[in-house]
Amino acid sequence: MTLPLQGIRVVDLSRLLAGPFCTTILADLGADVVKVEALPEGDLYRKSPPFHGGESVSFLAVNRNKRSIGVDFRKPGALDLVRDMAARADVVVENFKPGIMEEMGLSYERLSAANPRLIFASISGFGRTGPYGALPGVDQIAQGMSGFMSITGQAQTGPTRVGVPIGDLVAGMWTAIGVQSALIARQTTGKGQRVDTSLLGGLVGLLSVQGQRQLSLGEVPEVAGNHHPVSSPYGLFHAKDGVFNLSATTPAMWQNLCRHLGMAWLLDDARFATGSARLKNRKELEGLLDERFAQRSRDEWIAELRSLGMPAGPVYDLAQVFADPHIASTGFVETISHPTIGQLAQLASPLKMECFADGSVRRPPPLLGEHTQEILEELALGDRRIAELEEAGVIQARPRAS
Repeated sequence: MTLPLQGIRVVDLSRLLAGPFCTTILADLGADVVKVEALPEGDLYRKSPPFHGGESVSFLAVNRNKRSIGVDFRKPGALDLVRDMAARADVVVENFKPGIMEEMGLSYERLSAANPRLIFASISGFGRTGPYGALPGVDQIAQGMSGFMSITGQAQTGPTRVGVPIGDLVAGMWTAIGVQSALIARQTTGKGQRVDTSLLGGLVGLLSVQGQRQLSLGEVPEVAGNHHPVSSPYGLFHAKDGVFNLSATTPAMWQNLCRHLGMAWLLDDARFATGSARLKNRKELEGLLDERFAQRSRDEWIAELRSLGMPAGPVYDLAQVFADPHIASTGFVETISHPTIGQLAQLASPLKMECFADGSVRRPPPLLGEHTQEILEELALGDRRIAELEEAGVIQARPRAS
C-alpha cells in the first residue's frame, strides 16, 4: 500500500533531536528525507555517547528511514548545492538558532522565491520573535520556563524534569503536524508556507487542563506527584511487593472498587461520597486504600482490578517494558539490518495504519554521507560536476548506496 507521504521530498538541515524527530515522523509516513550533514563530523549526535557497534545510540534513535548526504558548508559552492536541493524539494526542515539560515543565504524568503511550493519548517528554543527570540534554548530550559517542571515531581523534592527531552520531542511532533497541514493546504492554494514552532511553545501548548485552570480560575497548580490533579482515586498505590497504578474515578468504578475491597462503608462516608469530596480528602483515602492493597501482591491486584473493568497496571523499568509480551506482539519494536551493527532493534512508529502492515522501519539510520552519490545523481548534476564538487571538498562521495 502507498505510504501517505510517498513522493514528498524533505531536505533535512536539522541536527540533534527536535528537527530529526520531526523528520523521522515524516520519513516513517513515506517522505523521502534527505539528511544534509555538515562535513567532516556530520550530525552532532554522531559523536554523542553511548555507542552501539561504533554508532551513537542518540543518532540511531531518531534517524531511521532517511538518506544522508555530507556537505562541507565552509567550501565555496556548498550553499549553492543546498539551495539547488531546496529548489527541488517539497519541505525544508531546520532547527538552527534564529538568524543563522539568513546568514547562510538560506532564508525562507530566498528559498521560497526560487520554489513557491516550498514548505519551510523551523524549530527553535523560543521562536523567531519576542523578547527571547534571539536566545539559545535547550530542552531543560524550556521544561522549566513552560511550567512543566512546576507540575512534575513530588512535594518533597519539588520541580522535576520529565525523564526524556520532552520539549525537543513535542516540538518535533508539532512541526510534523504543521508540515503535513501545510502540504494539505498546498493542494488547494498551490503555494507553500512557513511553519514555525519552539521548544517553549510546544510545551506550553501541552499544558491542557493545568494551563486552563490558571487561565480560567487564576489557580497555580502545584507538583502533581504520582496522582491525578483533579481526580481520585487515580494514581500510584502500594501493594505488598511493589507499586501499581489504578484509576477508579467514575461513579461505577468507585462503587465496584469499594465493594470488591470489602470497604463498602467508604460509600457512606461523607469524606468520600462525591468526586470533589474524594479529591479534597485524597490523602486520607489513599492511606486507607494502601492499607488494604498492602495485604496482597501487585500482580494479584492488577489482575483482579482489570477483571472488574478498571484501568490498572504496573510501573515498569525499561527492561520490563521491552520484555512485556504485549509490547512484543503489537509491533512497538522492529528490527532492521544496519550496515555496521548488523541486526538493529528500533522503536517503530506507534501509529497503526494499513500502510504499515510490513512495518514502519524501512531503512536503518544512515552512515554519514552514505547516499551522497545517489542523491547528487538525482539532482542530475552529472559525473563531471560531482567529481568537481568532490575535488573541491564540498562533498565526499561514497559508492552509490544499494
